[in-house]
Amino acid sequence: MSLTDTPNANRLHIALFGKRNSGKSSLINALTGQDTAIVSDTPGTTTDLVSKAMEIQGIGPCLFMDTPGFDDEGELGEMRIARTLKAIEKTDIALLLCEDDSTSCENERLESPEDEMWKLLKEKNIPVILILNKIDIRENTDAVAARIELQYNRRPLLVSAKEGTGIEEIRQAILEKLPSDFGQQSITGELVAENDLVLLVMPQDIQAPKGRLILPQVQTIRELLDKKCLVMTCTTDKLPETLQALARPPKLIITDSQVFKTVYEQKPEESKLTSFSVLFAGYKGDIHYYVESATAIESLTESSRVLIAEACTHAPLSEDIGRVKLPRLLRKRIGEKLQIDMVGGTDFPQDLTPYSLVIHCGACMFNRKYVLSRIDRARKQHIPMTNYGVAIAYLNGILEQIEY
Repeated sequence: MSLTDTPNANRLHIALFGKRNSGKSSLINALTGQDTAIVSDTPGTTTDLVSKAMEIQGIGPCLFMDTPGFDDEGELGEMRIARTLKAIEKTDIALLLCEDDSTSCENERLESPEDEMWKLLKEKNIPVILILNKIDIRENTDAVAARIELQYNRRPLLVSAKEGTGIEEIRQAILEKLPSDFGQQSITGELVAENDLVLLVMPQDIQAPKGRLILPQVQTIRELLDKKCLVMTCTTDKLPETLQALARPPKLIITDSQVFKTVYEQKPEESKLTSFSVLFAGYKGDIHYYVESATAIESLTESSRVLIAEACTHAPLSEDIGRVKLPRLLRKRIGEKLQIDMVGGTDFPQDLTPYSLVIHCGACMFNRKYVLSRIDRARKQHIPMTNYGVAIAYLNGILEQIEY
């Protein structure tokens, strides 16, 4: 990835929801201007989440997600619906394709799959754009649109993905539904300003592929350059020589959490210290909840159970921070019998109550909406949830000296 690329995790996530054969795939193709999704008259053609990254004028980097129909059936259908529900947790804006559900029993309208999806999206506080697709082949478009408006107190956009009708109206509606804080998050926040000297300490261990930097390092460097900061980088073993070579102490030192203690002991007194993981805790999640939750480490015992969650799904490597280093620090503090479970990617439990603490990675591979949905789940179940960098700083006794 180049410094100018926008990671999918930083894009506006727009998901299309609807019944099978409601035209979601055709619509995503019309929106992206490409054959992103397979189109067929056979219901259930989309069997997995299909994503397409693109730029939209006035909106910026987006990620469109085409989901399986939420009315799918059978054992495989249930699995597909589960994936659709997972997509909701990543969704910033939802496009809900409605159908003509005028079925009634006397005067009582039966609840439709769209009703259930509508309620779920509203519960998650996700902005919803209602769409009535396939108007090129509908006979009573206005009547159907009126029924949808009566049901949801909102008129749907009239669209024909096949003919390209209403596509521009969808783009305008997306602009109107943009989250108020979208694009305003900053990795370094107010910690630095133009002309500040920032030193990045970046150990190039087995986790960093040869010849490349890991994603948080790349994104942080790009933001610092955009802020017109003076950026210096070094590896941990070259920290003393680097500090000696500088004309003045760095305003801020950003390091890998694994070497927090080493860097803290060597940094100039006037230099502020943080880590990539701590910065991403605030960039992607709720840093204050993470810091508050870190104190739960004090109450852990050998009979406690801890969940460590990674956004990445990679094969365990030697001295892996989540699988090796963090568990080692915890067991050294609590005891060797402390039970620690590990999950990766989207494999995050719905029920967190068996755990005394959840420790999440920096989540550079997830969008903010998805991370906040996990934090919300932990909050509602009264389970403390912290972050790799915050937990390591706490275990090293320097959390109060860390900037965020």
